[in-house]
Amino acid sequence: MGIGLRARWTALHGVPRAFMAIRARRGDPFARLIANHGQGEDPYPVMEQLRARGPLGRSPFVWVSIDHGVCREILRDRRFGVTAPTDMELPWPLGAVLARTDPKVANPVEPPAMVVMNPPDHTRYRQLVAQSFTPRAIEALETRVDEVTAELIDRLDAIARPDLIADYAAQLPVAMIAEILGLPAGAHAQLLEWGRCGAPLLDIGIGWKSYRQAIDGLRGMDGFLGEHFDRMRADKAGDNPFSRLSGDATLTDRELTANAALLVGAGFETTVNLIGNGIALLLRHPQQLALLRDDPGLWPGAVEEILRFESPVQMTARTPNCDVEIAGQHVRAGETVVLLLGGANRDPRVFTDPAAFDITRANAREHLAFASGVHACVGAALARIEGATALRALFQAYPELDLTETPRRRGLVNLFGYTRLPARLRSRRAAPAQ
Repeated sequence: MGIGLRARWTALHGVPRAFMAIRARRGDPFARLIANHGQGEDPYPVMEQLRARGPLGRSPFVWVSIDHGVCREILRDRRFGVTAPTDMELPWPLGAVLARTDPKVANPVEPPAMVVMNPPDHTRYRQLVAQSFTPRAIEALETRVDEVTAELIDRLDAIARPDLIADYAAQLPVAMIAEILGLPAGAHAQLLEWGRCGAPLLDIGIGWKSYRQAIDGLRGMDGFLGEHFDRMRADKAGDNPFSRLSGDATLTDRELTANAALLVGAGFETTVNLIGNGIALLLRHPQQLALLRDDPGLWPGAVEEILRFESPVQMTARTPNCDVEIAGQHVRAGETVVLLLGGANRDPRVFTDPAAFDITRANAREHLAFASGVHACVGAALARIEGATALRALFQAYPELDLTETPRRRGLVNLFGYTRLPARLRSRRAAPAQ
C-alpha cells in the first residue's frame, strides 16, 4: 500500500502543490496563500489583494471569493453543494489513481463524512449526529464544560511554565468530544495526537510526510473507534446518541466511524484554535481584556469577535450542480468556488474598521466562521460555550498571565491557530464567591 499511498498523495496533493508553487512565483495571490502557508506568512494582506480583484474572481481551475455577501449567498444556495477532493473533476490519470488507491479508512474529509456529503445523505447523517447537540444535550454538556474547566485551572497550578495550547486549550474540547462519543478519559491523549496528525488533510498541497502521518493516524483512529463501537454494541451500555447509533444499525460501520472521526477533527481542532487565538489576541490587546474584567457580561460578544477576527477555519469550497450567474460571473456546473471565510469576516462593507479587534462590535456575530446554510457547524453552540468558559476562567484565575515566547502559527492554511503558547501564570486569584 506504500506505493499506492504515495500515488494517491501525488494525485491529491503533490500535483496541486507543484502547480501552486509555480503560480505563486508568478504572483498569483491565491496560489501564494496556499503555497506559503508553512512559512508563517500573515494571510490577510494576501487576501486583500484578492478582494481588490472583485467579489468573485478567477484563479486557475477555481473561482475564489473573499466577499462576505457572495460567500454567505453561496453557502445558503441549494444549487451549490460540497465536493470531496476525491470527487473533483480531475484529469483522467489523476482520477484513475484516486479510484484505485482508496486506503479504506474513516477519513473526516472524504465520504461518508457528512462534511463532504450533500442531501439527502448529508441530511440523514446530520440529523443523527445532531442528537448530540440538542438544547437538552448542550445544557448537560455546559455543566461538564464548567466542571472540566475548573479541573484544568487547578492542574495549571502545578505546572511552572505551562503551554496553554497543550495544557489547557486542547484539553477542554477533547474532553467534551470524548464524552459525546462515550470514550474514557484515558483516550484523550490519543485523540489529541490523531487530531494533530489529521489536521493537515483540510489543506491543499500538503507534503508527503504530513500526508503519510495523517493516514497512519487515521488508520489508528479507525481501528480504535471501530473497537469502541463494537464494545458499545455488545455491552448495550451508555445513553448518548453514539451508543444508540452503534447498536441500531442505522449507519454502517464506516459511516459511523467516519462521522465520529469528523467530530474529533471539526469538534475539537477548531475549538482549540478558538481558545488559543483568544488567549493571544487578548494579551495583545490589554485594553480589550480590561473591558472584560470590568464587565464579564461581554464575554459572549468577545468570543464572536475572536471568531470573526481570526477564524479557526479559514476557507471552504462549494460546487454548483447547474450553471449559475453570481456576482456578475457565469459559473458552470461542476466548477469549484473557494470561499475564503477568514477574509469574508474582514469585509469592510459589513464590518467597520475590520482590521481592528473590538470585543464590543455590535455585529460581530454576522461572521461566517461556522459557515452557514445546511452545512453550518452542528456544534457551534457548544464551541461558543467552551470558548467563553475557558477564556473567562483563565483570565479570572491568572490576571497577571503573560506569554514567555512569541506565539508561532501552526503552518496550516485552513485551520488557523497556534502550535504552542508557553506562558508564565504568576499568582492565582481566588475564585469569586458563588
